[in-house]
Amino acid sequence: MQDLKQLYQAVLDGNAKLSKSVTEAAIAEGVDPQKLVTEFMIPAMDEAGRRYECGDFFVPELLIAARAMKASLEIIRPLLTAQGTQPVGRVVIGTVKGDLHDIGKNLVAAMLEGGGFEVNDLGVDVAPEKFAAAAREKNATIVALSALLTTTMPSMKATVEALKAAGVRNHVKIMIGGAPVTQKYADEIGADGYSESAASAVTLARRLMAA
Repeated sequence: MQDLKQLYQAVLDGNAKLSKSVTEAAIAEGVDPQKLVTEFMIPAMDEAGRRYECGDFFVPELLIAARAMKASLEIIRPLLTAQGTQPVGRVVIGTVKGDLHDIGKNLVAAMLEGGGFEVNDLGVDVAPEKFAAAAREKNATIVALSALLTTTMPSMKATVEALKAAGVRNHVKIMIGGAPVTQKYADEIGADGYSESAASAVTLARRLMAA
């Protein structure tokens, strides 16, 4: 019988090869794929996030943990879809129009996926109308906006307005983040929340879903 604790450790250590092999063995033995996600993979990513917040992990450690998580998810996701299992929430994420920075956005996307969310990453330099269209098409529950430049922050406000104009604002929660962004700015533009780090973004997203 496969030792499933190895899956937790493989994700936390960023060992994608081991994470994938343990997952394959567990599935072959008939282990419920949802059990692998909720009892081992999500807790491992939560612990990676906690260590990041404490300064024990840095961006590279978070990224390789996320990579190991993805290696297992590639095997598990089709099985969950076949079972009709629903994600914690559906996120549309992107860096706003005029901004080409993606490291922070990629990290948040990886952490959200590791937290059990279905993530649709639109990339960088995303126009407000594209966010609105994707939110409707993907039936999103959360729209996550990233900006690293003060000059592109107004695109966040424009995106909030675009979501209103498209008639989807009442169906999604909006979270924003990035180096120059603050809670004050989130309040000013009518966003539902602000996160200062990738790890806290998962906490925020869960809180918004609960609300």
